[in-house]
Amino acid sequence: MIPRITLPEPEAMDDRQRALRDRILASGTGSMVGPQRANIHSPELAEAWWKLGDMLRLRTVIPKPLLELAIIVAGRRWNSQLEFHFHGAAAIKAGIDPAVVEAIRVGAPPAFQDDTAREVYDYARQIQVNGAPDDASHAAITARWGERGVVELTAMIGFYTMVCIALNAHRIPLPEGTTPPFPADPGFSDMPPAA
Repeated sequence: MIPRITLPEPEAMDDRQRALRDRILASGTGSMVGPQRANIHSPELAEAWWKLGDMLRLRTVIPKPLLELAIIVAGRRWNSQLEFHFHGAAAIKAGIDPAVVEAIRVGAPPAFQDDTAREVYDYARQIQVNGAPDDASHAAITARWGERGVVELTAMIGFYTMVCIALNAHRIPLPEGTTPPFPADPGFSDMPPAA
């Protein structure tokens, strides 16, 4: 897959772009992967994107494993190879059952041993498939984490949907030598209900 957006060479970047690049590289990724590879062409957008992403990843009431679960639901729904590549591994590292991640990857109904994870999956899935959760799903998330939690989880789902759209639209590539997590498909994937 050939990227549609170039990654500017450091010497071609303006001061603001270089500062963003340096911050991204210092963040632990070690390379310009993900949506910031495209966003660097619009430094103001890249800065706002970074700030929102940091808030949602680092200062939310939703536990990290469950955030990663919601993220991979978005990645699979949008068939975003790069997003699922990184966040599938992050979900497992954070404590999501590898069998759940694999079921989502292959489009099978995931079987949850944990009601909380099932509720997050159902909520994220309903937003991705229907555009909104049903009353029971919204109430379940609100009961767990309050109105702040349901607002933050919804924002995380929306944010990573935006990430998937950017990655797909600009064909941001997987790291060299990486096997795609699923067959290339420009459309949506079905998201089955949990088993």
